[in-house]
Amino acid sequence: MSLHVGYLTGEYPRATDTWIQREVAGMRNRGVEITTFSIRRPGPEHVLGPEQREGQATTFYLLEHIKVGGLVSAHLRALVASPGRYLRSLRLAWNTKRPGLRGGIYQLFYFVEAVVLAQEMTRRRIDHLHNHFGDSSCTVAMLAAEVGGFPFSFTLHGSAIFFEAHTWRIDEKIRRSAFCACISHFARSQAAIFAPEATEKLHIVHCGVEPHRLMAVDHRGRGPRLLFIGRITAVKGLDVLLDAIDALQSRHTDLQLTIVGDGPERTRLEQKTAQRGLDAVVTFVGSKSQEEVSDLLTRTDVFVLPSFAEGVPVVLMEAMGAGLPVVATQVGGMTELVDDQVSGFLIRPFDATLLAERIDQLVSDPDLRRRLGQAGRKKVLDEFVSADEAGRLASLIGNHQAGVASPVRPSLPSA
Repeated sequence: MSLHVGYLTGEYPRATDTWIQREVAGMRNRGVEITTFSIRRPGPEHVLGPEQREGQATTFYLLEHIKVGGLVSAHLRALVASPGRYLRSLRLAWNTKRPGLRGGIYQLFYFVEAVVLAQEMTRRRIDHLHNHFGDSSCTVAMLAAEVGGFPFSFTLHGSAIFFEAHTWRIDEKIRRSAFCACISHFARSQAAIFAPEATEKLHIVHCGVEPHRLMAVDHRGRGPRLLFIGRITAVKGLDVLLDAIDALQSRHTDLQLTIVGDGPERTRLEQKTAQRGLDAVVTFVGSKSQEEVSDLLTRTDVFVLPSFAEGVPVVLMEAMGAGLPVVATQVGGMTELVDDQVSGFLIRPFDATLLAERIDQLVSDPDLRRRLGQAGRKKVLDEFVSADEAGRLASLIGNHQAGVASPVRPSLPSA
């Protein structure tokens, strides 16, 4: 079956969301026609490589196409074409708005954007709209589907969205969607709390990696080099990691930690690093392109992710796919990726002492690093390959179009 799918996110493409770009490429490689939409154009800090530049050139940015005269005309056309759908969408917008005056104003903007998106979907004869993330862009997708009379679906990540699930009306979005692709069993279980009557719509489609980008690390003759990659926020647990590094200094005088990423906590953590006398040990290098990240992985011994909340981090998949042993916290969907003492170590959040012990074990034992790294690489290549996961999503969309039920973990379509 020939499919034309619209892909929507709040900002596309971003260097921090490379898995979405891989998914789009994987769908296209399977013969699905994809048109990418975005609410706004990402800032230059998110365009770090050719993938982002190419994505920007072909993406339809809603805010850039909203002009006052054209906007009034678009809404009049939508109202005349189907008064019932237009008014139902307006009522849906009101009923699902966030609390307060500000919530109402933002919801009006979402409705305005939704009508423009619906008309563009219709003009391009797109069959299905898929959205990533469950917050504002998903609200636009839900309203656009109501106005335009086409099906929509969305990928539900975690774990932040579940802190505001009622605010963003995840329940209503699941009920009205064709299906919801959850990135993990953890995400699916959390979604089921809010829409228990619609669990048949909740499926598992992982985020994934590209194996050709992941060169297997050789741990022989290597020094104790640690790597963290992620947005530098309080939830990532970097204070705990710095405490652990401080405790390890006396045992491993040549220890090196590279912190990749940026965010609101970076300045404070750099100051803490200096105050602890860790400047020669810990290096903050900012955001990096996909190619630069791949290169850093090949020059690392242990990957560390001490987060307090996570879904199933793609960066953790990439580290494991490169054959790196990992030390991560047993939160969210991380236990679905890391098998404790098989492909890495899982620790309690906030436990700097245990974190230091696990890092000490790994940097002291190349054979242990190699064994855990090889097991992690196999796990990722067996279950978290982006091309396969794109196929599962294509299968979900195709099955819905054909009126065929899909299993919780969708099957790969035949080649």
